[in-house]
Amino acid sequence: MPAQRDPTKPYSRAHRGQGRVSNVVDLPAAGCLLPVPSMPAGRAWTDEDRARWEELWQSPQATMWDDTARGTVAVLLVYEAAVLAGTASAWQAQEARYAGEALGLTPRAMVQLGWRIVDGDE
Repeated sequence: MPAQRDPTKPYSRAHRGQGRVSNVVDLPAAGCLLPVPSMPAGRAWTDEDRARWEELWQSPQATMWDDTARGTVAVLLVYEAAVLAGTASAWQAQEARYAGEALGLTPRAMVQLGWRIVDGDE
């Protein structure tokens, strides 16, 4: 199996012929400074859910989300809570992983999306 392409490396095969890395998006290490959207209605959210919601919406990755990500973030919270409580089924654990990757919350997803977290100094 060939090695995974890393778009953050300037000599990656993913950029062959381009001369320089142009499709890598730098995300601010300070996180997203936009207002945190309200949580979706229809469920009783716990204090832990609310804290995690704010944490996710203030993450560096949240700078790349718009309001359409609210649903994905909400289901991630539900699945994460079930996983951490030990009550999640296998499909819920898998869906939590998929939601995290869709939001760019894992190192692998960040590479695939062409995102990297940088300090403001870079």
